[in-house]
Amino acid sequence: MDLYETLKWLHILSSTVLFGTGIGTAFQMVMAMRTQNPQTVAHTANHVVLADWLFTTPAGIAQPLTGLGLIHAAGYSLTEPWLLATYALYLLAFACWAPVVHLQIGIRNAARTAAATGQPLPASALRAYRIWFALGWPAFAALTAVFWLMVSKPQLW
Repeated sequence: MDLYETLKWLHILSSTVLFGTGIGTAFQMVMAMRTQNPQTVAHTANHVVLADWLFTTPAGIAQPLTGLGLIHAAGYSLTEPWLLATYALYLLAFACWAPVVHLQIGIRNAARTAAATGQPLPASALRAYRIWFALGWPAFAALTAVFWLMVSKPQLW
């Protein structure tokens, strides 16, 4: 494989990990929170936080690096309109993801405390979950749009 093919493979692989881990962990967190069981939430949130550090973070770092390599290798200008839209959407997804990680850690810690003391999930965990859930939608939409831009490379203006 030449450099371009290697970069393309790494870019596709990391995007799959980023998107797939995001959807998978979101589904798990939603299902755990639906139980309102502190033990279930603590256990699941612990795995969701771990998955973010092990999979989402490295894939999220690889995406712009391999993307820039592909832009250079393919001879595109960094200011192609479809690339500018991609950068903006990726930054939107990141802006949603960064607080989500913090919220997940807070939910996990609150659920651990509730489980250890035999209490229900506190209102703060439920409030954090609602914010977490709301932030997931623009991130999902942004990354879906990035996939479309990568495939279609449209002339936007």
